[in-house]
Parts: sequence; structure tokens; C-alpha cells
Amino acid sequence: MAKLFFRYSAMNAGKSTSLLQIAYNYEEQGQTVQLFTAGIDDRSGKGRIASRLGLQRQADVFDADTDFLSLLSSRTELACVLIDESQFLLPAQVRQLHQLAHTADIPTICFGLRSDFQGNPFPGAAYLLTLADDIEEIKTICACGRKATMNIRLDDHGHRVREGEQVEIGGNNRYLQVCARCFYSEHVRAKFALASAKKKAAHQ
Repeated sequence: MAKLFFRYSAMNAGKSTSLLQIAYNYEEQGQTVQLFTAGIDDRSGKGRIASRLGLQRQADVFDADTDFLSLLSSRTELACVLIDESQFLLPAQVRQLHQLAHTADIPTICFGLRSDFQGNPFPGAAYLLTLADDIEEIKTICACGRKATMNIRLDDHGHRVREGEQVEIGGNNRYLQVCARCFYSEHVRAKFALASAKKKAAHQ
């Protein structure tokens, strides 16, 4: 029986790399997969899933109007549905994907963040944590060496931003993954700024 899977992590843990590897594995066996990413995320171009390792490919986009049941329930040739940036799913869409897995027997694997830069849950992630049949954390590390479980937002100077809209699209120049201790610390700005500067230099 198919399942709804949720693979979550903090930023920069290799979620997109894992998704693209899974797609490759299916297709190498001659099976058909359907890839989606959030229309709101255009960092690599609209409808493009890209990993920090350089892997990338085109995907369909989802937005608030996407009805996954209507789109996919009759696609009997599908071996798997893979969704990147799944934190941007609406709760109703998560339920559609859960229903899709269990009524159309199409495995669906969602990759995304669990929480935002203030430590608050994304609505899509909260529903995935509730409805997913299989949940797995993809691990990454904080600049201090501990396991990173949280995300922080940075301004253009590498200083932490604590207020603002939940959604602000950005990559290594805007976000860092941190452990819970560093997330709550008031004395780690220099470390954040240094880590941000190193990331910027590596991508120039």
C-alpha cells in the first residue's frame, strides 16, 4: 500500500539532492515520476528544482489553486510523486496528497522545512507531520558543530532578523541552519555573520 512520506530538515541539509536522486533511481528502472516545486520559489528559475551540488531539473509548479487529486488520481502510470518545498503546501493540499496515496496507490514523498525563522511551524509542514504515514528527519549541522534543527534569517550584513513575514524566499545569503542552543542565544551574531560571509564567498 502506498504512503505519504515527509522528509524534513533545517536549511541546507540536501533535501533537493535527495529528491533528485530518488527521481533518478525510479527513472533508471523505466518508471514514471511526477515532480513538483512551489511556484513561489524562483531562486533557480520558476519550476526548477536545484541542489547546492549543482544537480537540477525542471518540475511542475504548485500554488494555492493546485488540486492534486484532480491532476493525479487518474495517472495510473505514475510510480511516485515527489514534492520539493512542501512547507508551502496548503493544509487542504496535504490532505489531498494523503488521500491520493491511499486511494490511488501513488507513493508521494514531500521534502520541506518544518519551521520558519522564528521557530513557528509552516501550515503545510504541520499538516504533513500530522498526516504523513512515514516521517524522517534529514540531518545537517550548525556552525557550532551540533545538529541543526532550526533556521534563522539574515539581513544583507549577516545580522539576524527576528521580525517579518513568514515567507521570504532566499538561499544561503538569507538563511542559516542552527541548533536550538544557537537559535536562542543572543551572543552568536559574529558566528552567523562569519558563516554567512563564507557561504557568499564560496558562491562567487
